[in-house]
Amino acid sequence: MARCEQVLTPADRVVSRMRALDAALYARDGLAVFNRVYLAVAGAPGRRTGAGPVPDGRAASALDVRLAERYLAAVDAAAGESRPPACWRPLLAHRHHPGVRPLQFALAGLNAHVGHDLALAVVDTCRTLACEPVDLEDEFDAVGDLLTALEDRVREELTPGPELLRITDPLTHLLGAWSLERARDAAWTAARALWELRRLPDLAGELTERLDTAAGCAGRLFLTPLPGRVPAAAGRDQSSGSSTGAISS
Repeated sequence: MARCEQVLTPADRVVSRMRALDAALYARDGLAVFNRVYLAVAGAPGRRTGAGPVPDGRAASALDVRLAERYLAAVDAAAGESRPPACWRPLLAHRHHPGVRPLQFALAGLNAHVGHDLALAVVDTCRTLACEPVDLEDEFDAVGDLLTALEDRVREELTPGPELLRITDPLTHLLGAWSLERARDAAWTAARALWELRRLPDLAGELTERLDTAAGCAGRLFLTPLPGRVPAAAGRDQSSGSSTGAISS
């Protein structure tokens, strides 16, 4: 009898990649911090995205997948000989810095993902599905819900307790320095502009580079070492890739 092999969907494949990263990285690795909260949301049972007017429901997960693929491509570039986008370089370069708190790593990753990857993922999806950005507006809102859940997860898991998070703690001010809602709005505007500029590749390339550079600058600010002791990560030994618990900030 022939063995029945499971066919993975594109969404299954990106989640599988993130799970492999989670197993390979130790907890205090800044990349692992972002990857773990991303995986907890993207890989949640029953996770679904919205579907706009694209025929046959093809947009149901397309934007989700294109967005995750851009993050994974940056990770692959850092592991190989290619240079990752500027927006991801701060996190990938400083992922082992002992003076950077886990929350900072997570915010830097979220900033790169929304400030650069999201707009380009919309354009990628439009090209794949032969549609316009307006056709993906429902899907964009659904992915926005995923990103909001990701931000909520970051704050719940990685924010120090009330006894640590005082008004004088620089982390308090860092949390208020970036707005996911405003970043999402900017990404939607950038996506529509890039789509309109698709027949002007020089201008489109320049705008893409500016988005990348701006997100990279913000990422470097997020990763400024803050005063205060950074406790050892919970649940995973730094020399081991096995995960046994949540990340501690």
